[in-house]
Amino acid sequence: MLEEILAEAWMSLRRQPLRSGLTVAGIVWGIVAVAMLLAYGAGFRRVLIHTFEAFGHDVIVCWPGTTSEQAGGERAGQNVQFEREDVENIRRSASLVKQVCPETVKFLPLSYQERFATTAVRGVCPEYGQMRKEIASEGRWISPDDEINRRRVIFLGAMIKRKLFAGTSAVGERVRIDGTPFTVIGTMDRKFQDSSYFQDDDHSVWIPYGAAGDLWDTRSASALVVTPVAPEFDQKAQQQVLALLAERQHFSPTDQRAVRMISMAAFRPIYNAITYGLEFLLLFVGLLTLGIGGIGVMNIMLVTVNERTREIGLRRALGARRRHIRIQFLSETLVVTLAGGLMGVLLSVAIGAVIGTLPFLGPAYEDTSGAVDISMHVSGEILAASVGVLVIVGVLSGLIPAMRAARLDPVEALRYE
Repeated sequence: MLEEILAEAWMSLRRQPLRSGLTVAGIVWGIVAVAMLLAYGAGFRRVLIHTFEAFGHDVIVCWPGTTSEQAGGERAGQNVQFEREDVENIRRSASLVKQVCPETVKFLPLSYQERFATTAVRGVCPEYGQMRKEIASEGRWISPDDEINRRRVIFLGAMIKRKLFAGTSAVGERVRIDGTPFTVIGTMDRKFQDSSYFQDDDHSVWIPYGAAGDLWDTRSASALVVTPVAPEFDQKAQQQVLALLAERQHFSPTDQRAVRMISMAAFRPIYNAITYGLEFLLLFVGLLTLGIGGIGVMNIMLVTVNERTREIGLRRALGARRRHIRIQFLSETLVVTLAGGLMGVLLSVAIGAVIGTLPFLGPAYEDTSGAVDISMHVSGEILAASVGVLVIVGVLSGLIPAMRAARLDPVEALRYE
């Protein structure tokens, strides 16, 4: 039964090849518009989320400030310091804190043979690499043994590695930090992060916190890096950290100026709203374009109903029921839309492959790899969404002509000239 209906639909379309071809072209254009706009939106979201999450997942960064409230007999205006006892207290007592790491930073000159660079040298704990996503592309990250033994080892950001070593391997080589030799244990690829503090990671270097104490005073940390046990406990983890710092250093736990905190989790809804909003807008524009093609299909099918009125009357006189007529015209509409959709899908994949990437953040980062540009790759999810929309448009486009054909009176239809 289905094969007969589809065969009749195909024969009907072949009667007017030019008209059918133009109608199919409208659907092709619509499905290409939907797929390309969805691909652009998905690429835009991928880049923004990548640059956002490169900073670290659910990281809270704390900086010491100055008290602005009197508490515990202490006057306002006292400088807060992050000391080793504070870190141990947080590790021991903050039940909603998964990891805490002190960070000390100083801008110092680095040298390797005749090459020089001045950048942020960051003394950190081994957990810092996991917390801030400092992933080694060559060599390794700082280990617990490096920290315990105060080894003079260094991990290089991508741009510093490029400045000091150009295209050669850096692992195992010795660089000097303000004249003191350190052995390179690892380097990383570019992070392309859109958030940073002190210095972006691509231009930073990291050494064990203990080794940093050989170069400068590290009794108080420049910052604390904290991660909560789960994203939903972000705010409560901040409150615990602030309360424990306030208890030991005798300031009010409500004093917002005593400790400044920035949580990446607080920015995630903003990024999601921006990216999902753009994707929805692009989808809406694509649907309008595809809807125009659907209106064209509906118009052609209404014309077809008028041209085949006598045929419809004859079918009804021979025993065809209204549902048979509806199914016939709906199937013809779906054949047109699906044929156009298939060609549109193939054309979309080809166009996406030809375009490759569109410039986005590459020029800002002086990068030509395309890692932070918008990829126009048409994924399986995009194709599935496009086909789903196409089927809906096809059914809606054929519904009115099919219902009109089914409602024709057989006697009047046979008399139609």
